[in-house]
Amino acid sequence: MGTQFDYHRLVVGYHGCDRSVGEAALLHGTPLRPSNNAWDWLGEGVYFWEHGPKRAWEFATWKFRRGEIYEPFVLGAYIHLGRCFDLTDTFATNHLKNFYDDLHDDMSVEGQPLPENLPGRSGDPDFIRRELDCAVLNHGLTKLGSAIPAFTFDTVRGVFVEGRPAYPGARIHLKTHVQIAVRNPDCIIGYFKPVSL
Repeated sequence: MGTQFDYHRLVVGYHGCDRSVGEAALLHGTPLRPSNNAWDWLGEGVYFWEHGPKRAWEFATWKFRRGEIYEPFVLGAYIHLGRCFDLTDTFATNHLKNFYDDLHDDMSVEGQPLPENLPGRSGDPDFIRRELDCAVLNHGLTKLGSAIPAFTFDTVRGVFVEGRPAYPGARIHLKTHVQIAVRNPDCIIGYFKPVSL
């Protein structure tokens, strides 16, 4: 089972952030802070758009408009996927139901309801607040890694279907993208500043 998750390949990812954060990583090697919001759909980690500098820029400018950062910036990174829980591979997705069942059982014992995936705002068809998905992945990957240290995952990768259909009847959506959550910062080999967006 172990070798099925070992991805010996390098990908290019882009992280949208404040200029001060990006330049600190780029110039001084300051580690990026992992995201651990309850709605992070791939669970905890540092998030990158795979081969998506424009999406990273759109995210950074959205954060700027919301007053969450001072100056939008895109930081490029070379990422070795390492031990990757890849949601585009059925070898990984076949484990999700077991992860869910285990979370459900643990929450039931504690008398807690399961989290839900929720719309980010009224009428949001994408349900961008992926609280259930986040909880399932964090719970499942943490328990698996604790039980079998060889199954501590470095990265989680998946396709996020987002946006309006590209045309009437389409199942292709305009903002669909691939994201990577880096759980092990040692998988980030180096940073760069994109030449242009």
